Formats: sequence, structure tokens, C-alpha cells
Amino acid sequence: MTKSSSAVSAARSPGKMSRRGQGGGPAPYDFRRPIKLSREHVRTLQIAFETYARSCGTLLTTRLRAVSNCSLISIEQLNYDEYVAALANPTIIAVVTLDPLPGTVLLEIAQSAVMTAIDHMLGGPGGTQPERPLTEVEMPLLRSLVERMLGELRYGFETLVDIAPHLKEIEYNAQFLRAHAPGDAVVIASFEMKIGAEECISTLCLPFNTILPVLSKTETIVLSAAERQAKDRALRNLTAGLSAAPIDVAVRFQPIRMRTDDIVDLRPGDVVPLGHATSRPLEVTVNDIVFAHAVPGNQGARLACLVVPSPHESSSKESGPQ
Repeated sequence: MTKSSSAVSAARSPGKMSRRGQGGGPAPYDFRRPIKLSREHVRTLQIAFETYARSCGTLLTTRLRAVSNCSLISIEQLNYDEYVAALANPTIIAVVTLDPLPGTVLLEIAQSAVMTAIDHMLGGPGGTQPERPLTEVEMPLLRSLVERMLGELRYGFETLVDIAPHLKEIEYNAQFLRAHAPGDAVVIASFEMKIGAEECISTLCLPFNTILPVLSKTETIVLSAAERQAKDRALRNLTAGLSAAPIDVAVRFQPIRMRTDDIVDLRPGDVVPLGHATSRPLEVTVNDIVFAHAVPGNQGARLACLVVPSPHESSSKESGPQ
């Protein structure tokens, strides 16, 4: 299973999410991520996030009156449970909505950086900060700062989509935050954030299904003749391979319900009455999905079935205009 799909830079801090190693050759296919960010998608997001990072660094410097900087490190595609497992505990997580886009966005900043920012806002020198929950005085200061940072996010994405970020709540532990299902694909943008002497890695978690339609509308991929031929050839090979793939097909009666003790007491020779009407054809299924109907029969010495119109098709033809 792959750990990520793409990255902007190779620099990461120890303990953070890893990326797929560079190199040629076959790569494992992760069926939990059937769709991955293309190189063009990553480039588009890189431009948006770099614009956000520059604006955010300027905002922090002017708002905190301390030399600050924010720069993009990487863009990755992970599952939500992988992202949560890589976060520190405790940390500061802002739960955000991007109207009119669906889904929940998470902005994570290390608690030490948040405490340093609040200390600067209150006129302090920064330095070593205590690890504790925010007080009733500090929380409004943090919400105000995060809302200003979200305004810069809107500016960074204005060339892609017009969004209106709204801060919903602040959380401390991602393990208790069920913003997405564990297997949901998310896009993680990691930033190196410096506030005075304090440095940390901040992350922005976007739902994959939220950002992919936006990227698909903006992509302008021009293929060369050779690339187009290779794409068509790959499509033909894939179609031929799937067409020849064997699958298990079953013909079954309508299922019945039985009590557990009746099933346990079954013995050879017992008769189990079925609720399947003799006038109703049997169901032809693949992986419990009914795709046709048939009547039983034989072909020589082998059992067989004859595919017939589905019951609802027959009834619709009979009830149609005469």
C-alpha cells in the first residue's frame, strides 16, 4: 500500500507523514485510493498554497509584531486515519467549512506555536510556553487569528474557486475528532511555520472529494500524439483484460428466513419449503447483485438455465398501450 501520491519537496521533519520513495519501476496499487492527484493537480494546488503561505507569513508578522514566516513543504494524498495518526497530541485543530464547497477542512497548528503567537499578541517576548488548554481570554485571541489566516486562504484559492471559509470550533485531540471516515481520502498540505524563534509544521487537511471537482474544472492537459496513442493502447489493454476476467455467476431462488434452532436441527432428508413462486424466474447474480433472470433447464447432460426477460420488464410490456 502506498503512503502518498505526490509531494512538492523532499524536506520533512522526523515523525511526520512519509512519501513514496523516488525511483522507477512498478509501484503498488492502493485500492483504497483508486483516484490519485495528477501532476497537474499538484502543480495547481502548489500555486494556491504557496500564495496562501506568503500571505499568511506577512499576516503573522504584522499581527504578532514578530518576524514570522510560512512556507509550503509538501502536498500529499493520504487516508484520514493516516493523517490523524501522524498528528501530535495535544495540538490545536481548527475545524473549518469552505462555503459553498462541501466537507470539513482541518487547519492544524502545533500548540507551542499557538501559545507563542498568543504571547506575542499580549505583548510578551515569546520563548518557552506551557502546555495547557487555552483560557477564556486566550481562546478569542486564537479564533481571531485563525479567522484572519482563513481570509488569506480565500485569497490563495481565488483563481480556482470563490470560497468563504468559516471557523466552526477549536479542538485539541484529533483522535476524538470524527471529521471524516477513517478510510476517506484527504489532501494534506504541510507548511513550515516560524513565529519569532518558534518553529513548527502546520498542516491543512482538505477532503479529496471536495477539492477534486475544483481541480478537474481547471485542468488543461494537452497530450502529444505519442501520449494519446499510449493512453488509447492502455485503455484497450485494460478493457480486453477485464472482458476476459472470469467471475462467479450464481442462479438462485428467492431467499427465505429461518430461525437459528430450525437450521441447527436440519438433518438429511428434511424438506425446506421455499417461498419462490413456480411462475417466477430464478435470479442470476454476481456478487449478490441481480443482473438477469432465468428459468432452469439442461443442455445435454449438464444443468443449464435460459435467460428470460425480467418480471418487471414483462409486466411493463403487458400493461403498455395496445
